[in-house]
Amino acid sequence: MQGQAIEHGRTIFETLDDVEVEGRRVLIRIDLNVPVRDGRVSDMTRIERVAPTIAELADKGARVVVMSHFGRPNGKRVGDLSLAPLAAPLAQVLGRPVAFAADCIGPLAASVVGGLESGGVALLENLRFHIGEESNDLRFARALAELGEIYVDDAFSAAHRAHASLDAIARHLPAVAGRLMQAELDALHGALGSPQRPLAAIVGGAKISTKLDLLGNLSAKVDKLVIGGAMANTFLHAAGVNVGKSLCEYEMVKTAAKVQAQAAAQGCDIILPVDAVVAPGLEAGKNARTVAIDEIHDWTMILDIGPASVEMLIKILGRCRTVVWNGPLGAFEFPPFDVGTVAVAKCVAAATKAGTIRSVAGGGDTVAALTGAGVIEGFSYVSTAGGAFLEWLEGKELPGVKALMR
Repeated sequence: MQGQAIEHGRTIFETLDDVEVEGRRVLIRIDLNVPVRDGRVSDMTRIERVAPTIAELADKGARVVVMSHFGRPNGKRVGDLSLAPLAAPLAQVLGRPVAFAADCIGPLAASVVGGLESGGVALLENLRFHIGEESNDLRFARALAELGEIYVDDAFSAAHRAHASLDAIARHLPAVAGRLMQAELDALHGALGSPQRPLAAIVGGAKISTKLDLLGNLSAKVDKLVIGGAMANTFLHAAGVNVGKSLCEYEMVKTAAKVQAQAAAQGCDIILPVDAVVAPGLEAGKNARTVAIDEIHDWTMILDIGPASVEMLIKILGRCRTVVWNGPLGAFEFPPFDVGTVAVAKCVAAATKAGTIRSVAGGGDTVAALTGAGVIEGFSYVSTAGGAFLEWLEGKELPGVKALMR
């Protein structure tokens, strides 16, 4: 049985199920751009998520060659951005030794890769130490390809970059998706490509200006578009609501009205808060109180949705079959302004567990908010991809995904 995934009704890539890897050199692109503090990895999530693909390849007898970027060295060798310190954490998660090559191309890399036995794993040095990586240089891609016989892309989080190890390399080797890439694309296709309806999207964040493409694409695809966070203030102001000293993009008011008109024309209902938790500022909830949305005073800020809005959203989402979430509903970093986001997140997680909703979420703040709510494991899928997740929701073509179509 072949492991193929679908985008907009088309078969677009092959997976590990479609290639024989025993005894072969397999180049796998992952994302090891993880937080490191005092020489130690402070969050192992990205390593843990990609480990199953590496382990599967090694267990099948492949000679696994791992490559990744780390930071922004701008084509220069920067000691603090070496991947050498990540070999040990990777080995720890895999439960097997990981050799390290002090370069990602050339004799140093070839020597380490040549010494691998079946089931062995090697980590190459930071790809971005070479200027050809970010410039998508074909010669650099060819030099990488010489180290392998099969290319596996398991770095969806970097798929929005047209870089040599994500794009050009697929012109030189048979290219398949790793398990993490496969899971990301299957989850996103299930959420937007062929979702069970009604389909709702929750979009939060500070500014409409940074999410115009997202709002435009989603309003054409979803049945309910819930807008929260500070960007809701701009929509409220466009509707004639006094938002006090809340964060508001006054210059985007006409744009907000246009988004609402377009959504209505496409049969999409935009949902805005009906009440709010307000305070003079973010001082840990000092003087916070709940008011109706038409009772905002000039000296207060909207910092969270209120209980009536939470109840409304729970009812609306309870009638939906698919939920896509990007962005918190309030200033969740400053309790008690996390209450609205937490309450709605728990509702979605409970419905997911009950099997009535398929829930897909992503984005840095979203992951942090769901983690804080203790429901990160309760969603159908939570993407840690950040920019790539957002661009996919915006309907943009991702170079790292397009490359697999070859």
